[in-house]
Amino acid sequence: QVRLLESGGGLVQAGGSLRLSCAASGLTFSNHAVAWFRQTPGKEHEFVAALNWSGLDTYYADSLQGRFTISRDNRKNTVYLQMKSLRPDDSATYYCATGDFAMASSAYHYWGQGTQVTVSS
Repeated sequence: QVRLLESGGGLVQAGGSLRLSCAASGLTFSNHAVAWFRQTPGKEHEFVAALNWSGLDTYYADSLQGRFTISRDNRKNTVYLQMKSLRPDDSATYYCATGDFAMASSAYHYWGQGTQVTVSS
């Protein structure tokens, strides 16, 4: 059974940083692209960042303006999202996902349960 378990969310002040982690099990992690999406109530999943199987190719949402960095450690079956200069509009539930290397949520077959990030002003 494939499981993705996010951690690292929480409450942070505007301008602060957080690092999210997502531990994968039940699949050959290194064979799959990984991605982060976020969602606020009543809205669709919003693409944040994606990383291919090797970690050499990335996609980022233009709106992030270079504030977030996705990385992976295939030895630990873990993907990370380093977030800095956080803003209140970054507040959302953040999800990790594995699948094909793309920005569309439909490309990802397995999803975690999400971790909440709240940025106070």
